[in-house]
Amino acid sequence: MNDTSRIPAFPSIEAAPAASRPLLDAVHAAFGAVPNLFRVAAHSPAALEGLLGLHGALGKGAIDAATRERVALAIAEYDGCRYCLAAHAWLGARLAGLDADEIAQNRRGRSHDLRADAALRFARRVAESRGHVGPGDLAAVREAGYGDGELIELVALVALNVLTNYLNEVAQTDIDFPVPAEPAAA
Repeated sequence: MNDTSRIPAFPSIEAAPAASRPLLDAVHAAFGAVPNLFRVAAHSPAALEGLLGLHGALGKGAIDAATRERVALAIAEYDGCRYCLAAHAWLGARLAGLDADEIAQNRRGRSHDLRADAALRFARRVAESRGHVGPGDLAAVREAGYGDGELIELVALVALNVLTNYLNEVAQTDIDFPVPAEPAAA
């Protein structure tokens, strides 16, 4: 296990609890590696299973991968989670094709894509208000073409990212992704 994290990451899949091992194997199969977030979450097989289950389910939803990464960046910035910022800047660029300027905008809760911008504004408002959004917030995201199912997915994405942000902040998870530069002032 590592020395700097307050809740250490298991150094290998074999070192994790038996119930976590098949879940970590699945992460390895999907990503080609097991990021430290999952190695830390493996201390609780139930929490790891829940985290992976929600992540997997939302990956099959109506919100596209690029917008999921955008939401993750916006919420990580809002919550101040350096681990998640690094992970989602890397994933956003490598897996969702987001460029550096778009990633910087996403961290501010904005996007150059008008539809994604509405989703990010809504997601950020959900986080800021802890779900107490107003009728105008709903109207704005609906005007951008999001239906009720997509609104629910956006709320679930906020919740998923708050979970990972808080877990990483409590654990002080060692960052195993390239740390992005701070975006220029808006």
